[in-house]
Amino acid sequence: MSWITALSVLCLLLLSPVWVTAEICGDCHQTALAGAHAELACQACHSGSARQFAGPSASQNRASGCVDCHQNYAGLFDQAMTSRAAEHNFVDRTYGEADPHFFQKNCNSCHVKDCLDCHGGDGHRIARPDQAACASCHKGYYVGMDYYGKAPREDSLRYQRGETFAGETFLKLQPDLHAELGMSCGDCHSMQSLARGEQAAKGCRDCHQPDLGVIEHSIAAHLDKLECYACHSAWAPQEYGTFFIRLVDSPAREYFRVRPLADPEYVKSAYLKKQDAPPLGLNARGLVSPIRPQFISYFSDIREGDPLGEENRLLAAEWKAFFPHTVRSGTAMCDGCHGNARRFLLEPEQDRIYQLQQDGMSLSSFWDRSGQRVVNGAFLPPARFERMSLKTVEFTRAYVEKWKTLVENVESSSRD
Repeated sequence: MSWITALSVLCLLLLSPVWVTAEICGDCHQTALAGAHAELACQACHSGSARQFAGPSASQNRASGCVDCHQNYAGLFDQAMTSRAAEHNFVDRTYGEADPHFFQKNCNSCHVKDCLDCHGGDGHRIARPDQAACASCHKGYYVGMDYYGKAPREDSLRYQRGETFAGETFLKLQPDLHAELGMSCGDCHSMQSLARGEQAAKGCRDCHQPDLGVIEHSIAAHLDKLECYACHSAWAPQEYGTFFIRLVDSPAREYFRVRPLADPEYVKSAYLKKQDAPPLGLNARGLVSPIRPQFISYFSDIREGDPLGEENRLLAAEWKAFFPHTVRSGTAMCDGCHGNARRFLLEPEQDRIYQLQQDGMSLSSFWDRSGQRVVNGAFLPPARFERMSLKTVEFTRAYVEKWKTLVENVESSSRD
């Protein structure tokens, strides 16, 4: 191609991209289309201003090359997984007070900036997102990998072994029943619902109706006052005490044998990680729901070996009502909730195993709600916990029936 022809093409691209034909594009770009867009002309996606022409699927252009056909999807760039408003807000009022650039250093890796972040490729081989595309961000402590029975390991390098996905190692636990049945993320989380800002397109009772023959379902308070997953979540990852330590020219770095972060200035560790049935509180709908720390956040700034200001400074002690993706058909025993004060963050002092204040931490216990809060709900009122813990005639009858059912199932299994 002569320089005159090349200049002509460039002028067309910059001045009137809507009129560019596939034949002219092909003079310079030897690109083969595949997948759902294989039959489209170049200008079907590449049009508008020069910036839109170059990035038709980018968030900064509101995915102008996509939404002309995929209408009502531009709203995706205003939703949680792209704006990350909640994460920004949390960092701004916690770690950001100590380091204004904390978010850019440590939190900016999972942020949808382009339709291709999920749909893959360079845009010329568009495909539907697969499970791996979802799990590449919904991993670690965030809901997603628990669906497949994977829980985050401790931060120490000595525990980094076993199954690996997207650069992280996991403990292998029981997966969600829906995952075992082959259901994908999109079966409950449609793109249309995400564009509308909804967390899911379907709830439990859109597919399941409670069997009133089940003892727990025969109790009206369970159906009226609990989320289904308050009982049907087998386990959930929980992180108690999230420590970020900023080390500037400090020889202390050699003592921290933990997984490296994106920014070498920081190290991260947790006081305790658990993978059992999570505590319970109230969600935004006022229903009993699993809750977990997100986050009980501590910060230390070490300069040349010495702490700058308060060491292990508590920045937030916040919990979040959430839906563990570990649904199973069985439920907890009655005393897993009734009379279990620790599960509702009402742990008696004499039952405490972890003595936090002896370790230089201001909280008396992770399972004592004093000085802590639920950001999208509330803790269960103590008076309500006392009422539900009374051993009434109705409770005793249901408790005995539950045990009879378990014993009969064991005997039947033994005979087989």
